[in-house]
Amino acid sequence: MVSQTDIVVETAAPVSSSLNWGAIIAGAIVAAVATIILMLVGSGFGLTMISPWSSQSASATTVLVSAAVWLVVIQWVSSCLGGYMAGRLRRRWTAIHSDEVVFRDSAHGLLAWSLATLIVVGFLGAAVSGIIGSGVQTASNVAAGAAQAGVAATSNSPSTGYFVDALFRPTDPSRIGSPGPEGDAAAIGQATRILVTSIGAGQISGGDKNYLTTLVATRTGLSQADAQKRVDGVWTMVEDAKAKTQQAADTARKSAATAALLAALTLFIGAFIACVSAIFGGKLRDEDEDRWALK
Repeated sequence: MVSQTDIVVETAAPVSSSLNWGAIIAGAIVAAVATIILMLVGSGFGLTMISPWSSQSASATTVLVSAAVWLVVIQWVSSCLGGYMAGRLRRRWTAIHSDEVVFRDSAHGLLAWSLATLIVVGFLGAAVSGIIGSGVQTASNVAAGAAQAGVAATSNSPSTGYFVDALFRPTDPSRIGSPGPEGDAAAIGQATRILVTSIGAGQISGGDKNYLTTLVATRTGLSQADAQKRVDGVWTMVEDAKAKTQQAADTARKSAATAALLAALTLFIGAFIACVSAIFGGKLRDEDEDRWALK
């Protein structure tokens, strides 16, 4: 006589896990290795585009666009390989609906892609940290505005020294190259401090401008009107330099933002490709097993 317990034991089907970690890890390793290899290939091609001779080197725009396109190719190719391996190597699930099979295959592809991404980020952690740090620094520089752009204009800055030299250029050729009176050092020091302070404030006050004009007229022999024109011209040069600095910082900010958004979009598409590839690989695996079972 067969007990009820015996019937349950004999008819119970073995429970299999929904996840096949062996296939997931294998797919992740394939994806990570493919990423590293393709990055090395891209670096080699990138170096061929750069030359110390400008006539033989590609433009900066061409290099950046090529690098962005290659990064997209790397992500998509590696995601496809990793997802396909995860789907093709997983065990077959029996007695479940086909929709559930599709979901599990896509989950295997997504997990393989996620693990591969963590592996690559681990290997390239220093580079990723450098990119993030540059983006944060760029955002800080832009947020600081005009004052931040003028921080570099200190008394020892070559650019500030150039502006001060432009103020005190003598009009008499006999004075060029000859040592000036001892008062020149004090005048240059005052002019430098006026320029540095005005650059930080974003404007030059009327009193500072009049005093600077008097200094220039006294030390160069220019008339008051000509000295005024020189001061106005040099201040215009200062404003142009600041504008170029701010424009460069804003351009860097926009480039960093574009690169971050493109990287995020590429990763999302890579995850989708890994899922689809895993579904395709799992389907081929089941079809091959059915084909061999019929023979």
